[in-house]
Amino acid sequence: MFRTPAADGLRFAFGTLTVLPVRVTRWDRPAARGGMLCAPVAGLVVGAAAAVAGLVLLSLGAGPLLAAVGTAAVPAVLTRGLHLDGLADTADGLGSGRPAEDALRIMKQSDIGPFGVLTLVLVLLAQVAALTEVYDGSWAQGALAAVVSATAARLALTLAARARVPAARPEGLGAAVAGVVPAGGAVAVAVAVTVGSAAAGAAFGPYAMVRTALAVLIALAVAELLLRRCVRRFGGVTGDVFGGLAETAATAALVVLALG
Repeated sequence: MFRTPAADGLRFAFGTLTVLPVRVTRWDRPAARGGMLCAPVAGLVVGAAAAVAGLVLLSLGAGPLLAAVGTAAVPAVLTRGLHLDGLADTADGLGSGRPAEDALRIMKQSDIGPFGVLTLVLVLLAQVAALTEVYDGSWAQGALAAVVSATAARLALTLAARARVPAARPEGLGAAVAGVVPAGGAVAVAVAVTVGSAAAGAAFGPYAMVRTALAVLIALAVAELLLRRCVRRFGGVTGDVFGGLAETAATAALVVLALG
């Protein structure tokens, strides 16, 4: 089997962040570090698949709204809904008003509470509304929005896995990836994704270039606010928190891209 640190990192990223048939061969900290550094690559693939779904629907005569629904559905399918589930659980934990230990126990329960339901509804509505707005203006910019938002969502996970961000539990995905990414590496990946997104946006003019870069930066800023809130509230990150961060970043990026 072809084995290099980069290959192990890609396997970890795709094997844990997507349902694609990729077998994770290493679960140690170096593999987790490579995986979280490669998380935006997984996002790029998920976003490309979402864009294809939207464009296929448009080519078949669907309107922007149906294309937006299809585009929003693909990332959920390619993650088995785990990020959406994490978002709902995080909302329930934050909204519970309970001590950290009790809030974490609430997050582990299989049911979804009122805070989680409300958050899911609002986030999905925001994603579909934003994608509809972008598709209504241009099919190409709609496709770009799908790719950029999915990539920014996974970039938020790279930054959340940086050094000095603790795990809230001693087990689970959160514990496996918490603190594995050096701060310098996280910044380098963030810069690369932002520059790449801006370059893609430049195809639609200077304003679109700036707006696309801002979409990534604002998505990261909003995710960072949620991350800090979760660390204060729960004592660290969990797998659910990572899912919540991804959906929050994706939604923020889509909203920015829909404006103007």
